[in-house]
This record gives sequence, C-alpha cells and structure tokens, in this order.
Amino acid sequence: MADEKAGSKKGMGAGAQAVAAVVLVAGVTGGIWGVSRVFPQNNADKPATCSKEHATRPTKHVSGAKLCQALNRADLPALLGTPDEHPETADGGDSVITLDGGTKIASPEATVTLKTYSVRLSASEDRFSVTQGVRLLPSAEPRQILGHPAVLYSDRTIALSFGSGKGETGPGGIARGLLVARDAKDGGGSFELVIWRQDDVTPDDAALFRVAEAVLPTLPGWKNG
Repeated sequence: MADEKAGSKKGMGAGAQAVAAVVLVAGVTGGIWGVSRVFPQNNADKPATCSKEHATRPTKHVSGAKLCQALNRADLPALLGTPDEHPETADGGDSVITLDGGTKIASPEATVTLKTYSVRLSASEDRFSVTQGVRLLPSAEPRQILGHPAVLYSDRTIALSFGSGKGETGPGGIARGLLVARDAKDGGGSFELVIWRQDDVTPDDAALFRVAEAVLPTLPGWKNG
C-alpha cells in the first residue's frame, strides 16, 4: 500500500545474518498494520548514527530522517534503563499510504536498535483522533502524555532467525506502544512510539513513558499546551 519508500540502514552487512527481529504493530496511524524490521548489528563498537541522505529534502511533512535524529539521542540508553548500551542501528524512512478513495497520507518512521531494546517512532498527519484508537487497538488503555491524549497498547512480536542460509520464524515477545495526539485538543494527527526487547521479556512501561516525554516535545508538529 505504500507508494514510495526512502531510507537507509547502518550495519546491515553479512554480520547481520545471525538474528533478526520483526515486530508487527497494530498501528492506527494511517489505519493499517505497520511493519518494522530490525537487524541488530553484532560487535558494534561505536553508536550508530542516522543517515542525512534525506534530511535536507524539501517537504512540508516531518521526515523519517528528522524522526531518526530526534529518537537517536545521547541519553536514549539511559531513558530505556540500559545506560551501558549504545545504538547499534539507526534508520529513518518515508512512505505514502493510499487510503480507499485515493487519499494519500505521509507516513514517516524511524527505528533505533540497542542490544536490549528496539524503539520505533512514526508520525501521521491524518484527521483521525487518538481517542478513536481505543476502539482499534487490542487491550488499549487511555493515557495522558504531557497533557496530550494518548493510548497505551500491547502487541505480539514475531522472531525471525537466520542460519545456514535458511530463515525460521516463531513467536516473539510483547511490544508496548503509545499513540499520542499532536495537540491537547486531539484535533487530528499523531505520533506513535513503540518499544520491544530482543528477548521475550515484556518491555518496561516506565521506559516507554520516559522516552515519550523526552522525545515527543522535540518533534516538528508537536504543540505544547
């Protein structure tokens, strides 16, 4: 359903063959199921950086590159509760979702992966309110983030492993997500933040909220008050 896709990844060479984690997240941004792929980089000795390839491309929308730069901050490991780790991969991309009737919605996203956690940040400029997401997401719970309406939800990940040229899939762990309105009035448009672990342990909700409260106010389109 995406018309175009642009982005880049760091550390996706032959060394990434050992393990890959794929998470399927019930994203209501754009009204579809979002898919995010993460390939951890083995033996990374330096923090990954976001590509600037698309950062200067003129656009009236927030770009995947901007989301990546906002998410891949120096204190992200500490916010996640893993201060001794560093980002192993960091990427951002832009796509366009075409809805029934031909309406096109920009759907940028970025993913940063550490040894323990992966974090995905996406944005939507549709007219749907976040409160509508309560009806669309499984086990959704209404929340407030910095005075903005939000929805906390869970989803199941799928683990994908590679070895001897073959890939195998199996049940993964739990992903925890926040869908947050861009403004306090919930007039349309949202940001979605999702975290999951590379093992089967359920993510720490406190870590999810810490990241949200630090990152969201720095994003273009976020309205205080």
